[in-house]
Amino acid sequence: MRFRSRRYKKDAEKIPAQALPLEEGVKRLKNYSKTKFDQSVDLVLHLGIDPRQADQMIRGSLSLPKGIGKSKRVIAFCPETEVEAAKGAGAIEAGADELVEKVQKGWMDFDVAVAHPSMMGKVGRLGRVLGPQGKMPSPKSGTVTPDIAKAVKDYSAGKLEFRNDSGGNVHAVVGKLSFSDDDLKENITAFVDHIRRMKPAAAKGTFLKKVCISGTMTPAVQIDTSAQTAEAAS
Repeated sequence: MRFRSRRYKKDAEKIPAQALPLEEGVKRLKNYSKTKFDQSVDLVLHLGIDPRQADQMIRGSLSLPKGIGKSKRVIAFCPETEVEAAKGAGAIEAGADELVEKVQKGWMDFDVAVAHPSMMGKVGRLGRVLGPQGKMPSPKSGTVTPDIAKAVKDYSAGKLEFRNDSGGNVHAVVGKLSFSDDDLKENITAFVDHIRRMKPAAAKGTFLKKVCISGTMTPAVQIDTSAQTAEAAS
């Protein structure tokens, strides 16, 4: 059984019985008990997809309009001619064979790995190491690209990678509780709209089944996206 603090249990008593419009939901989330650190705001979308079907997978990357309030440690698998540019853009490590070997030996002190297409023959050997960590470069997520410097810059600034889990859910950090209400709303709306546009043709019925936001240490608040859906359809 998962342990819940007294603060969490107290906040749980404030959970609304029904989904709230985004503006009210953000206000309710920020009204939960404060902590000594600036909590991340997590967004979870439960989607009407069959995650067992390859043609219904949801995967990609996105830079949110207001950022996410933190930077990421990025490494770049690239030809030697690209190393200087990659490090200049913010890569903590960049290179070819030596970097592949370093990761193969167990070094994982980074958040995102990007790769030049010409490197994938070598990087492919790291699938067993990087795959379980969710750090394997992929064209679908935008982490395999010929423009290494741009990819490093984007991901260092907090560009999100996302993919659905086995339950058909997509998780993303969309900011910090210290963000203004408007900035959180803009980020959440941008992410939800982006996922909505990715609805697979094979997915039937309701696509956005449930949308929730929560802080690192708070209960979740369910968001009513019907208004956004109506606006998107108009």
